[in-house]
Amino acid sequence: SRRPPRRLRPRVARNKLNDAMKNTELVIFDLDGTLLNTIGDLAVSCNAVLALRGLPQHSYEEYCHFVGNGILRLVERALPEPLRTPENVALVRADFVKYYTEHIDTYTKPYDGIPELVAELRRRGLRLAVASNKFQAGTEKLIGLFDVVFGQRPDVPLKPSPAVVEEILARTGTAPERVLYVGDSGVDMETARAAGVRSCGVTWGFREREELVGAGAGHLI
Repeated sequence: SRRPPRRLRPRVARNKLNDAMKNTELVIFDLDGTLLNTIGDLAVSCNAVLALRGLPQHSYEEYCHFVGNGILRLVERALPEPLRTPENVALVRADFVKYYTEHIDTYTKPYDGIPELVAELRRRGLRLAVASNKFQAGTEKLIGLFDVVFGQRPDVPLKPSPAVVEEILARTGTAPERVLYVGDSGVDMETARAAGVRSCGVTWGFREREELVGAGAGHLI
């Protein structure tokens, strides 16, 4: 009788991860769509704010493409085009941040295997950081026990600017060639390239594999 085919995919995934981890001292993670599945709370919060104004709401799938460039762009994309004035966006953003902060972890949870991954990286002696376009208070509320946690802050450009990564490197004293940046979107891959660090795209997040490849992901897992 014929032998069943070998199950290659888990081994391939481990090999790719091990390749990505070579010569690495610091791993920088994106947050939404990488460490945590946050789309439920983002979608519910934004839809709640839209509903208060009698405006059309959106599906979870649409929100997967609205997020990634900060709350301001999320709100702008969610609003009907004729209402995307700076004044309207600012008002809706303020209401969104208030509602979302109060409901930030109702549906949000780590992706399968992420707690174990973080524990294993810690066991290997690596330093860990988060670089997110989510506002700082929200990022801190969701993430703890990392060496550095940075979200969107005043006067710091959003990703794909390399500013947040460069700040993390300075804070930890890590050379760029010793860093792996992990994220789920083209914005993340562009951020890594701009900062001169290696990149790893994850395919379980909010964006498609094609976007990661097109943005030059150094590794895919």
